[in-house]
Amino acid sequence: MLEVTTNYLGAVQFEINARNHKIYSDQPLASGGFNEGMTPPELMLASLGACAGYYAVDYLKCAKLPTDGVRVRTTAEKAQGPPRLDDIRIELECPGAVKELHQRALLDAVRRCLIHNTLLYTPRIRVELAGAVAPAVRNAA
Repeated sequence: MLEVTTNYLGAVQFEINARNHKIYSDQPLASGGFNEGMTPPELMLASLGACAGYYAVDYLKCAKLPTDGVRVRTTAEKAQGPPRLDDIRIELECPGAVKELHQRALLDAVRRCLIHNTLLYTPRIRVELAGAVAPAVRNAA
């Protein structure tokens, strides 16, 4: 099981911990933050981009193609009803030209990204209140 803990630091800042690693999330100045970290939507796009990059580089290494300079750009639009990200785009840049022979396989490799597939196949998400006491059951007399 993967586990990440998020601790509130004050204002609109959070410390995010996974294994022995820490990152910070904040909001821009205009939203009451200090602009000292990415916003949660930016973190999600960062996760998608890093995952796509991992799968792209893995394919390029297996195909004995150059990996230096691989770059992934992820973009999204904000949508309403309910508030969410929409029209998410992953743009992959590879050093030099990737020959047509490898283009489809490279894109297929990126589409195997765990985060990409998690977004495509909506996961079950449960929201729970830790330590909440179950409501008392009344005896019917």
